[in-house]
Amino acid sequence: MKYPKDYLDEIKLRLKVSTVVSKSVSLKKRGKEYVGLSPFKNEKTPSFTVNDEKEFYHCFATSEHGNIFDFVMKTQNFKFGEAVKYLAQLAGMQPYMFSKQDEEREKKWKEYLSIYRKYVDFYHNELLKNDAYSNARDYLKIRSLSKDEVKKFKIGYIEKNPNFFNELKKDFSEKALAETGLFYLDEKKKVYIERFRGRLIFPINNISGQPIALGGRIIEKLDYLAKYINSPETPFFKKGSNLYNIDLARKLSNKFDHIYLVEGYMDVVGLNKNGIENVVANLGTSLTDRQILILNQFFNDIIICFDGDESGYNAAVRAAENSIKELKPEKQISFLFLPNKEDPDSFVNKNGKNFFIDFSKQSKISVHQFIFSHYKRQTNNNPSSMAIFDKKLRSITNTIKDDYIKKYVLEYFLEKISDLAPHTSQGKKNYFIKKSKPLDSTKKHFSDSQTLSAVELKEFSLIYLVMNNLTLMQENIHLIENIKLFTDINIQIFNKIISKLKSGNLKTTEELDLDNQLIEKITKFAPIKHILKNKSDNQHEIIELLDDISRDLNNYDLEFRIQELESMFSKDLSEATFNKLKELKKKQNIN
Repeated sequence: MKYPKDYLDEIKLRLKVSTVVSKSVSLKKRGKEYVGLSPFKNEKTPSFTVNDEKEFYHCFATSEHGNIFDFVMKTQNFKFGEAVKYLAQLAGMQPYMFSKQDEEREKKWKEYLSIYRKYVDFYHNELLKNDAYSNARDYLKIRSLSKDEVKKFKIGYIEKNPNFFNELKKDFSEKALAETGLFYLDEKKKVYIERFRGRLIFPINNISGQPIALGGRIIEKLDYLAKYINSPETPFFKKGSNLYNIDLARKLSNKFDHIYLVEGYMDVVGLNKNGIENVVANLGTSLTDRQILILNQFFNDIIICFDGDESGYNAAVRAAENSIKELKPEKQISFLFLPNKEDPDSFVNKNGKNFFIDFSKQSKISVHQFIFSHYKRQTNNNPSSMAIFDKKLRSITNTIKDDYIKKYVLEYFLEKISDLAPHTSQGKKNYFIKKSKPLDSTKKHFSDSQTLSAVELKEFSLIYLVMNNLTLMQENIHLIENIKLFTDINIQIFNKIISKLKSGNLKTTEELDLDNQLIEKITKFAPIKHILKNKSDNQHEIIELLDDISRDLNNYDLEFRIQELESMFSKDLSEATFNKLKELKKKQNIN
């Protein structure tokens, strides 16, 4: 018995060749293709290529060539039927059992597709050609949609009193027509009514590009009608298992590694009109695991961009908690929040493609960052509130399916929470200090010093210590030549001192030819000058002071590097980044 062609085609559409091959072959991206070591021959130089766009693999060493079915059969020694079952499961599809029920379902499926094809084609053509539909065309012009967008998405319009049901009844039974969800029975009049009458219709296609449902939008301001409605669920359409525009967007996975997920049909159409085609929409329900799995088959970064209002934000929170479950080491889920009262359609129309893309790059945040910040805002900074906060984050983390991601997300949450914990001052004695009124000169000194960062003051101490001990520093140049500074002007001064000391020509600070104001500033604010008053003749103690300053500056360097890695880790959740982070924190603790 043969598998239906549509069933096999859908498996191929749902699975990129690189997805299947990478289960057993380590692949690296090279241009539009992937390369790796041949699974058919022992080799040191990669001769095996995968092309997702053309849907095949090729081994130059052995001349093996084929599609995903061929690959699984040859590498796992499967028969064709076994390969189909394996790949169907990988694609998240139900196995085809060749039972009478399957055959009956296949027959109904073909009838279902035929009804939808006729329905969509009829009302699309009516919108394009029927003069009576000028009100719908005027609405599209107001929304800045041209005939190109109407044709690309096969948008249609259904008049208020349509009668296409009777036309379809010539070829299909009433039962088959009713099961599509396009019509419902008026119990009083005993007639079938078109569900989407008086609305623009947006065909919802399956991954193969066949219409299986509709979204409908009113074009008049009628408060008693919902602005948008979707087809009800049918045996062949489940809202949580489909995405609007997935059939077109998936073809761009070789060009883009990211996909925008928006709320509405008009958002998808509006972004496409402005040249952003890697976009899909969920179908009026909360984002589901299944929708994330579908997108993960094609893209590495899902950017969820909902409307910039309260309902859009609330939808984003639900989406974050649902989507983080499916986070994987090689995948990212990000959130992009638009300004208030903006949706992707209005935002891109107002600002253009390039601005939208730049805004996306600069403003998107990772799913775990968003979850943390959302629940942090709900805390009251008291023990009970923080305990609830901690418990909630642990509960969300436990829903993550991938053990590696679960480990690192929990680590991220716990470290962020620890940063919020109040620092105690146990063991420190508090002495009563009589407050005295400061002199004006003291006030000015304090005010000036407040404009300097802690690291600048530490650098001033280092430079002051070196300038006042030139001979000693020249003899111990190895102790200072590799100390890292952070402030541009201090780096220049310090490098000049090191250079002069190495040449052996530096006897006094005057020979440095530095700006007197800089020298005065360093002398004025270097905290170490008060310590040096009592230790100026003790070389051993001066070296110890130098060692202390060097260690402090090294810790500043570690702190900056840790911050950079924490920022990187919060975006990529890479194990390599996390290991580097742990290593630096160890060094920080040692210091």
